[in-house]
Amino acid sequence: MVNVARHVAELPKSGIRKFFDIVADMKDVVSLGIGEPDFDTPWHISEAAVKSLGHGGTHYTSNLGTPALRQSIARYLKRRFGAEFDWTREILATVGVSEGIDLAIRALIAPGDEVIYQDPGYVSYAATIQLAHGVPVRAETRFEDGFRLTVAELERRVTPKTKALLLNFPCNPTGTMLTGDDMLAILEFARRHDLIVISDEVYTELSYFDPMPPTLASFASFPEYRDRVVLLNGFSKAWAMTGYRLGYACGPHDLIDAMMKIHQYGIMSAPTLAQVAGVEALEHGDRDVETMRREYRRRRDYLVPRLNDMGLKVHCPQGAFYLFPDISSTGRNGEEFAMELLEGHKVACVPGVAFGASGGNFVRISYATAMDKLEVAVERIGRYCKECSLPQS
Repeated sequence: MVNVARHVAELPKSGIRKFFDIVADMKDVVSLGIGEPDFDTPWHISEAAVKSLGHGGTHYTSNLGTPALRQSIARYLKRRFGAEFDWTREILATVGVSEGIDLAIRALIAPGDEVIYQDPGYVSYAATIQLAHGVPVRAETRFEDGFRLTVAELERRVTPKTKALLLNFPCNPTGTMLTGDDMLAILEFARRHDLIVISDEVYTELSYFDPMPPTLASFASFPEYRDRVVLLNGFSKAWAMTGYRLGYACGPHDLIDAMMKIHQYGIMSAPTLAQVAGVEALEHGDRDVETMRREYRRRRDYLVPRLNDMGLKVHCPQGAFYLFPDISSTGRNGEEFAMELLEGHKVACVPGVAFGASGGNFVRISYATAMDKLEVAVERIGRYCKECSLPQS
């Protein structure tokens, strides 16, 4: 038996993937689980990659990414967030946002350093911190507060060993957003305690404002705090480009340079064809994003009242494409609810505990699936709730 490194052997497998290994062997399941758009990548974006392939676009790029992509990212961030980055020194193309998270943590964290992350939160955050020999520290968010992260909670968690905050808004799995004032308060907290804010904003374009404002709030929107922010973003969610595996990291030059060193030795460069597609998405993809955003909003507005009518309390999410209902009224915890719903009614959702200890009485439901399937799922969930003797509105 191979003697695997202890810190890897002790790492739990993803709660999402663990559950869907079970789903994979079942037939006729309506899946509300995986956080992947059900849209195909808009053709003009893929066509740009195909054309590049036909013209020999199959070689390495700069470790930082192509100048064309980094320039497009800089223009996009200024246009959408009022955030300014020097494309030559402060932007790094990554293999998805996941690599960006890993690079930022490894570039910042020495063994024993603490990183505060929100809970419930994305499944990889604590694991990524542990793999860098850091100490993950949960900042709990609560249903009764709309899962908003507060400075009061951060103050309870910070210690002299804290080095960074790892945040995600709009949030997977809760759909919660922060206002510009919330961000400023967190940035001022970071300044007081000499911390770096690592902000995963991959769902920001999927924010449900009506009308959509010309600019959105980002942790990178405040120039007076720019030396404390690493902005992570990518193309998987808003442009339905999950398979392209393309993201980017933006921040102070010395930190981006350190992240680039790790990226250089481990990855070399982000996929060349994906970078071409990324330029097309940023330059000509606004209409596609708006079309998908409207459809997600339509699905959200269909699901939220129906779940509440079943007795499953759920907030109306402000962004992303997830619902995070409290299912404790069924008398089950999240794992029991998800398994019974799957085995008895062929609907798959993810137990909330996969996203942290605060999610034990919740499940995550993804509405990145077609409306006809959502209608079937609602009917099946309703039957299950009746079996649990929940009062129906």
